[in-house]
Amino acid sequence: MFTGIVECMGKVVEFTPLDTTAAGGNGASLAISEARGILGDCHLGDSIAINGTCLTVTEFSEDTFKVGLAPETLSRTNLGTLQAGDSVNLERALAAGHRFGGHFVQGHIDSTANIIEIKPEDNSVWYKLQVNDPKLMPYIIPKGFIAIDGTSLTVCDVNDDEHWFTIMMIAYTQTHVVMPTKKVGDQVNIEVDMLGKYVEKVTTSILRGSSDADGSSTSSYIEKVVEKVLQKNK
Repeated sequence: MFTGIVECMGKVVEFTPLDTTAAGGNGASLAISEARGILGDCHLGDSIAINGTCLTVTEFSEDTFKVGLAPETLSRTNLGTLQAGDSVNLERALAAGHRFGGHFVQGHIDSTANIIEIKPEDNSVWYKLQVNDPKLMPYIIPKGFIAIDGTSLTVCDVNDDEHWFTIMMIAYTQTHVVMPTKKVGDQVNIEVDMLGKYVEKVTTSILRGSSDADGSSTSSYIEKVVEKVLQKNK
């Protein structure tokens, strides 16, 4: 579990499509440097979020660490496009008893989005992003949470038909995350608010169970509930 409050920015040392070392495990791996600030209490097997993606530490030194990348991770995130020298957001897993400053972030990337507009306003910056998986739009709501490359941000505007949303980034955040290094057309990782997913799953199960019990459809069940409420209020 993470908070979306980026602790530091690291630098990509190397993305290796097939790492045959013990730490690479004969799969893809990613090595990150300039991470001294989060490695003081690191252990093998710990979770660190890189651009919002929860990954397992397989090797580390005072300043550098390595993680393995599964095919699922590469297909859902922008990590496979990273090159040596690129900056990345880093956050350790949340420790019990610490202040919770962002929102519940699992580090399980849902999809990517493309930056389609960048517009400064005073000392802040507007970003408009188009989601690559339209099925995620119901979970993106105005004033709701979203994690972009692991940064906890507040959604401003939403256009469900065109699959885009906006966020505004304040000056302080601009100096502590990788977003300002991006340009129009670049891809970012997004994780929508997981609480919305749970609410939908529970509600859908309840409605499906209620409708199955008497053979009626979900819509007719809702109509019956509304009718009962209206009758009570007469």
